Amino acid sequence: MTSGPTLLGGSSFALFGVGLLLWTVTRLWQRLPVAAGVPQVTAATLAGCVGVLSAAVGGWLLLSG
Repeated sequence: MTSGPTLLGGSSFALFGVGLLLWTVTRLWQRLPVAAGVPQVTAATLAGCVGVLSAAVGGWLLLSG
């Protein structure tokens, strides 16, 4: 059974990662900047990597707890 802190941490990481991925894809789809003052490809790549990593850590925490 997953403990309280692990459940909270896993949920937070997973929701943040999925939210960041959805936001990044939406900004790219609408051809809007992902981050101000940063080239589009760099910002999208960094945001995508952080989103995937965060969602993976959240899933790992939820499944391993």
